[in-house]
Amino acid sequence: MRRHWQKKPLLVRQAWPGATPPIDRAALFDLAGQEGVESRLLTCFDGGWKLRHGPFARRALPAVKRAGWTLLVQGLDLHLDAAHQMLSRFRFVPASRLDDLMISYATDGGGVGPHLDSYDVFLLQVHGRRRWRIGPVADGSLVDGLPVKILRHFEPTQDLVLDPGDMLYLPPLWGHDGIAVGECMTCSVGFRAATATELAREVLVRLGEDLEAPARELIYRDAAQPATATPGRLPASLQVFAEKALQRVLADPRALARAIGGVASEPKPQVWFDTKDDVQPLNDVAIALDRRTRMMYDDHHVFINGEAFRAAGRDARLMAQLADQRGLPASAMVQLSAPARALVDEWHEAGWLHPA
Repeated sequence: MRRHWQKKPLLVRQAWPGATPPIDRAALFDLAGQEGVESRLLTCFDGGWKLRHGPFARRALPAVKRAGWTLLVQGLDLHLDAAHQMLSRFRFVPASRLDDLMISYATDGGGVGPHLDSYDVFLLQVHGRRRWRIGPVADGSLVDGLPVKILRHFEPTQDLVLDPGDMLYLPPLWGHDGIAVGECMTCSVGFRAATATELAREVLVRLGEDLEAPARELIYRDAAQPATATPGRLPASLQVFAEKALQRVLADPRALARAIGGVASEPKPQVWFDTKDDVQPLNDVAIALDRRTRMMYDDHHVFINGEAFRAAGRDARLMAQLADQRGLPASAMVQLSAPARALVDEWHEAGWLHPA
């Protein structure tokens, strides 16, 4: 983290000895055919790039013996426990930054072309071999008229071939071009990297949803307003009133924290949970978060799947343990207060956690 994170690439030979794909080829093709699974097919046959979005019927995929195509399945951790466990090995950064695990299946010569990402990425080879050409990007211009974002002028400074178990870390905006050497599978661990504008927009929406009128609401008044011959002009006093109202909202650090936590813990739009009817209370049993659940906390709140809850004392410590370890033993469950236990039962009904 000191030497490489967001600074420079790092190749680790046999970072994961004995690494194997979290899903085999046939099961991956089946998964790419399901609704709610984010998949893409990228081909480069006869020099022409084509991109299609799933779901894909098996017959819609090219033959595995045909060179030059790639199947990408995003968010594999949302659908498979094995992929979720693989992603969990990267929880040495805050969970608010960890995004998902994507798997790339490619036939010989397959790839997505030289490109760059706006986020950190770990590229773990899990089957076959892939050649990576990497380098800093001085010119970020793209080739026109393509369905994919391919760098127009890419000058790699390193040429690396990864075997199963090898892993390559790349900081944001570092150019890379991965080409399959024979049939191969690569797992990509990506990180969330919101722009300042995106984060401000989402936080402001959350603040608006969370806003409650005080007991004595301030009302705009303009007792000093004279008669006007320019009624279309917006009064400066109204702008000042609105500015002060917004400043009052932003001045509440707890409100801002709730909004940020809600945004950071919000699952992706295609994520849904299996709700349960008439479930029994979780009486002193160990629990584990569902693989799709995002849970975080700060000094005063617990955030889970976009919702914020106040927490303090022992309950706060135990909820932090649940978020950090993604589970609680039965010995910790008995220490929760009655309101906290009721909340855990609600999360169980919503499908956000389960008996371990």
